[in-house]
Amino acid sequence: MAAKLLANLLVVGSGVLARAFVQAYRQALTNASKTGVAHEATQSLRRASKTMAEGEARQVLGVTEHASWEEIVQRYDNMFERNAKSGSFYLQSKVHRAKECLEGVYRKKAEGGNI
Repeated sequence: MAAKLLANLLVVGSGVLARAFVQAYRQALTNASKTGVAHEATQSLRRASKTMAEGEARQVLGVTEHASWEEIVQRYDNMFERNAKSGSFYLQSKVHRAKECLEGVYRKKAEGGNI
């Protein structure tokens, strides 16, 4: 009898807590959308998930700061093809992001040198 009562109490209590949590979460989303915090947070998450630091990009591709763009492209092609054959999509993505990052760096250098 006591076990049944305790089980009912746990079920009812967890239901009440779950409803309260959902209601609080909805209210937090409403408040965040009113202030624009939600939009700003999602934008920063998108930017942060797609960017790679220059040092990490060089480390992924195994090139130094003094490497030429041709050397970077050669390393990229080699690593990308190797990971395509072995089936590692994660490593392929990292190599691609590294090339994108360094491409931006080398573009800025080229534009800065022409001015």
